Amino acid sequence: MKLAVDSSVFAKRYIREPGSDLLDDFLQNASQLGLCIILVPEIVSALNRRVREGFLTEEAYRKARKQLLADVHDASVLQITPSVVAQSIRLLENNTLRSMDVLYVACALEWRADLFITSDKRQLKAAADSGLKSEFISPI
Repeated sequence: MKLAVDSSVFAKRYIREPGSDLLDDFLQNASQLGLCIILVPEIVSALNRRVREGFLTEEAYRKARKQLLADVHDASVLQITPSVVAQSIRLLENNTLRSMDVLYVACALEWRADLFITSDKRQLKAAADSGLKSEFISPI
């Protein structure tokens, strides 16, 4: 199964919280993992915010970042191509999405993912409305 994920749900891999085990189950069943190119900076930003807020130690941050980079090495990094931009425009015209969020859905569609997983209800709706099989994992 070709699995594409949004950063909001993939961050559960590095910060254990409700939904982390469910994400692990999906990852175990995936034959390919597709990650939008913006996923790494978004997760690193979220991890650094957790450090600043005192919810994550520097050591835990370094460990999570190392695991993230290893995961990316084993995944298909989905690029923002002209066709992804065109798909993004269509999605934005028909859905209520933020510009960064639409890129995940457009990349998953372009890559022809078998499943897209997110913790964002607007992404879920846009993906499902576009014919992409989608699953929701609660953000909390």
